[in-house]
Amino acid sequence: MPPQNKHRVNRQIRISQIRVIGAEGEQLGIMTPDEARDIAAESGLDLVEVASNARPPVCRIMDYGKFKYEESKKTKARTARVEMKTITLRPKTDTHDLETKLKQARKFIEHGDRVKFVMRMRGREQAHIDMWVSKMRDIIKGVSDISTVVATPRQEGRTITAMVEPIAER
Repeated sequence: MPPQNKHRVNRQIRISQIRVIGAEGEQLGIMTPDEARDIAAESGLDLVEVASNARPPVCRIMDYGKFKYEESKKTKARTARVEMKTITLRPKTDTHDLETKLKQARKFIEHGDRVKFVMRMRGREQAHIDMWVSKMRDIIKGVSDISTVVATPRQEGRTITAMVEPIAER
């Protein structure tokens, strides 16, 4: 079902009196829709109802096609935003705590967010980086059924990071 238009345009406005705002944002006053449509037609624009709940309803003279395009760009920008969630671990995180963190990561991924795993190392833990990188690979395998790897595990200073994102819908 296609989305319904939120705004009435030109001949769709059928109320006796409306408050009109001009193309430059100036108040033109209260008038009939026919008078407002004539003013809009003179400037080659449309009469668009912007506040239907107000009494009298507020209508604006504008280019409706341009208005719809700008509105669609705003909604696309809102929906395209993907959040980055971070799960912080230690090399010796216990198995139960690890399961809890994986469960949280699954929730984030199912919600559509990217997940960055960060393993912080201290002291002598830094001497066994290969072991911790393989542990990070195992952690990523725990969510591999619902995600794809964006960044494989790699060392960045005292941390090992990896990133996954939800599998793209086809």
